[in-house]
Amino acid sequence: MASTADIRNGLCIEYNNDIYAIVEFQHVKPGKGAAFVRTKMKSVTNGRVLENTFPSGHKIDIVRVERRKFQFLYPDETGYHFMDNETFEQIAMEKDMISRPELLKEGTEVEIMFHAEKDIPLTLDLPANIALKVTYTEPGMKGDTATNTYKPATVETGAEVKVPLFVNEGDLIRIDTSTGAYMERVKQ
Repeated sequence: MASTADIRNGLCIEYNNDIYAIVEFQHVKPGKGAAFVRTKMKSVTNGRVLENTFPSGHKIDIVRVERRKFQFLYPDETGYHFMDNETFEQIAMEKDMISRPELLKEGTEVEIMFHAEKDIPLTLDLPANIALKVTYTEPGMKGDTATNTYKPATVETGAEVKVPLFVNEGDLIRIDTSTGAYMERVKQ
């Protein structure tokens, strides 16, 4: 058992039968009354953000988590399969545990957070951005770049992304994995 004095950004705690990561915290000592800690917590299981105030000295349950590097192998009907880069063990994760599974390409390195005591996967973090090849898009018209216009493009994983008119089939583009939006064209 720990207390509110141990709260820091990134700490994972058990609260209301769920595991939350501390995003922000502020220790407040008002002129009148007892001190307290105001927190903003994000659920690692469903991503819900919760604001909560703990009285100073309140006991909290810290959850020990481990982050491990895994490599994406393949998807099938049982889920998405990953291999541990150190032990070469394989695990399967359900589609709903991955924020943007349509951007996963074979060989992509991801980080999976595990509950250290129970050894169960909690979340999967994709890299900040990923480079994928455009497999299909309509050709852009020459001189049609005066406006900030986008067109749909299909990338090698099958995902559809909005890209600027100058992007053509065969181009390598960088995609932001948090939003799924086009970032830039990559030189090959």
